[in-house]
Amino acid sequence: MIEKIFKAYDVRSTYPAPLNEDAAWKVGHATGQFLKRARESHFPGIKVKNENTFVIGRDMRPSSPSLTKALSDGIRSVGFDVVDVGMIDTSFIYYAVNELDAVGGIQVTASHNPIQYNGFKISGPKAKPIGSATGLEDIKRIAMSLRAQASTGVMGKYEEQDLWAGYRKHVLQFLNLRRPIKVAIDASNGMAGKMVPAIFNGVRDLEIVPINFEITGSFVHDPNPLVEANLVQLKDRMKVAHVDLGACFDGDADRCMFVDDKFETIGCDLLTALLARDFLRMPQNKGSAIVYDLRSSKAVIDEIKANGGVPKRERVGHSFMKKTLAETGAVFGGELSGHFYFRDNFNADSGAIAFARVLSILSQSRGGLNDLMKPFKKYVQSGELNFQVEDKDAKIRELAEMYKKAEIDYLDGITIDAGEWWFNVRKSNTEPLLRLNLEASSQAQLDEKLAELKKSLGEPAHGH
Repeated sequence: MIEKIFKAYDVRSTYPAPLNEDAAWKVGHATGQFLKRARESHFPGIKVKNENTFVIGRDMRPSSPSLTKALSDGIRSVGFDVVDVGMIDTSFIYYAVNELDAVGGIQVTASHNPIQYNGFKISGPKAKPIGSATGLEDIKRIAMSLRAQASTGVMGKYEEQDLWAGYRKHVLQFLNLRRPIKVAIDASNGMAGKMVPAIFNGVRDLEIVPINFEITGSFVHDPNPLVEANLVQLKDRMKVAHVDLGACFDGDADRCMFVDDKFETIGCDLLTALLARDFLRMPQNKGSAIVYDLRSSKAVIDEIKANGGVPKRERVGHSFMKKTLAETGAVFGGELSGHFYFRDNFNADSGAIAFARVLSILSQSRGGLNDLMKPFKKYVQSGELNFQVEDKDAKIRELAEMYKKAEIDYLDGITIDAGEWWFNVRKSNTEPLLRLNLEASSQAQLDEKLAELKKSLGEPAHGH
């Protein structure tokens, strides 16, 4: 049963089956064993002050408290001391692991999934992500071998700590408002309902119009702001509230989508371009690298180069993004999924910091957010389209053959670049799907290429 709950980047499933308190204990115990045994091989040279301290936090799901308790007992059964930082947004755990200089941390959350889901996002020392390539496979193997809940005889200590004051200070160093800003925020009945007031209440020149800030243990709409339907409530409120911009956070508040003053949703790749320009124009970041996910518009590369930065193209997924940020010393990185990474935030992603920077940039400009984004809208994009394909590898080979005159690379799926237009096709980890992102110089060209690709891929699947 337990193998079903392990995914590529985290542990996630429906509660109470297959994810329950017994599974949580095993994941805790296995993570503790893994970090005791495999620190040097997986995180070579990383020293932390509190080798024996592990941090846990949780989101607002009804199943989170009991899962957190079982998880904590599992970690303590290996002899680790547990510091419970309470109900927090996911980015908080990265701060807490670094602030306490602990050996690792787990956030109990299922992010943007419906309420009956839950899961664990696991980090190692310095909040480095533990995914399938960096230890999650080992943790899964240990967890699967565990029979009953057993202790090594040494139970670690348990304590609760409130780190909100330090976290608020950390995030607010990224906020610098030059004029009053009024923003509508949809917290999606998730962790932003706690995080936004805790960090942004009482900030001068900032007026917040709150939507779905109540933490009720259910969701008015799915807490996934990447789905346009989930932004309807925000846009409706914006139309009557006369705000400068709108923001919608996902369930665990580590991602944030923005809506401009013309009620248009801003693509996260174009937001990456805006934030990249902002960071590169700061004297201390001159010539820095910027990491971007390979599905992003070419407008991102254009903008990084125009501002003297070094574009670093990376495959999709936070473990890859964080690793490249660390290796290149990049000041910033952005993914199409709405995860934004910051060097000065331990190379980790943060919805709160992305929010703070967008407000700061807007406050420095005379115009609205729509005007600010216009220069980045130079190309036409298809958005991500999913195609049902049984033999994914064969289909990728077929595409390579079809477009063999173009530039081709295989960093993540296949990317085919003909200059005037380009596309990336990636395999879904979990389903018989290929995901297409296509960009062209004009709508006519986009339509023509899409029609051509559909001959090979079929019609896009709906509901994905």
